[in-house]
Amino acid sequence: MLIIADSSALIALATCHGLTLLDELFDDIKVPQAVFDEVIIEGKPVAEELRQYLCGKVFPVDLTMIIINAGGLGQGEIEAMALYKQAHADYLLVDDKRARKIAQFNHIEITGSQGILLLGKQQGAIPKVKPYLDLLKNSDI
Repeated sequence: MLIIADSSALIALATCHGLTLLDELFDDIKVPQAVFDEVIIEGKPVAEELRQYLCGKVFPVDLTMIIINAGGLGQGEIEAMALYKQAHADYLLVDDKRARKIAQFNHIEITGSQGILLLGKQQGAIPKVKPYLDLLKNSDI
């Protein structure tokens, strides 16, 4: 299965040390260039960890042939939805509420960082979700 990731969910998973769940649960993880650019900005939480994790997972997106009702979304969210469509992905990993609504409007199958944690528990990749949620709750994000 292929999952396309947006920045907010990636930052959340990196913050709670859950990035490896993506590798355990999915065959392929891709991010558009705009998402990569957003998460590696110096001074952003977990920027260096995400730079290393996303090595080889970044793909350019051609927006000229895709129309998505963007309704105030950022470039990363738009490119993530476009890459989902172009790559015929199984899921879009996104936490932003507005982006989730627009993704659903565009018939994009979504999950969020908490959905990944639950799936990880259901599939036996992690024993409990609570420690991950506690890390998120106590973080600056």
